[in-house]
Amino acid sequence: MAYYCKFMDSIKRNIPNLITLGNLFCGLVAIVFSLNNNLYFAGTFIFFGAILDFFDGLSARLLKVSSETGKQLDSMADMVTFGVAPGMIMFQMIKLSNIDENSYIAYIGFIITIFSAIRLAKFNLDTKQTSSFIGLPTPAAAIFIASLPIISKYNITIQFNDSKFLIVTSVILSLLLLAKLPLFSLKIKKGEDWKNKENIIRIIFLISCVILLFVFEFAVIPFIVILYIFLSILNNLIK
Repeated sequence: MAYYCKFMDSIKRNIPNLITLGNLFCGLVAIVFSLNNNLYFAGTFIFFGAILDFFDGLSARLLKVSSETGKQLDSMADMVTFGVAPGMIMFQMIKLSNIDENSYIAYIGFIITIFSAIRLAKFNLDTKQTSSFIGLPTPAAAIFIASLPIISKYNITIQFNDSKFLIVTSVILSLLLLAKLPLFSLKIKKGEDWKNKENIIRIIFLISCVILLFVFEFAVIPFIVILYIFLSILNNLIK
């Protein structure tokens, strides 16, 4: 009986880690698709990774399990899925949008990967970012980039194939990752009043996301990231 309880406890403690490994797998698959210029599926697997990244933290809180190993594993998985994979997508998009295939300008896309590494390293050491963020979270930047090839596939009126736009987007997102800008988290603390100001901002954001996605579908995803930044700034101003 004691062995059984120990075995079940081990499974319970590792459920979040297994979900994290699923996130890592999605990032690896996204990189493979990027290398084969299948950017639509590369972006899709980044989205899958983002969903798993949300649920690994949620499961850890629900099961009341946490460990330093899990924290480091989560950071490494995020680096692959939200750092390397979006950098690969941006590299390929800039390369495909440039007439000169031999141009080295496409390597600017990897600035996302470099700044994501710095962002994640700082996050691991920062004890102030437990219930909110300072700077754009790497999943948000990755989702923005992952949505571009998906939108281009389904919406013929919106095409993100201009190299200047892609380069400027890479630079702006990279700077936002390290910006000293407080951004709200979607996590609700245990015992927290749902009517408080920050939770109202969260509810407004989530309802807006559902409505916008229903009306505009994938085309609205980059604007949802912009809305997230705008509402965070508004939340800071009305404190």
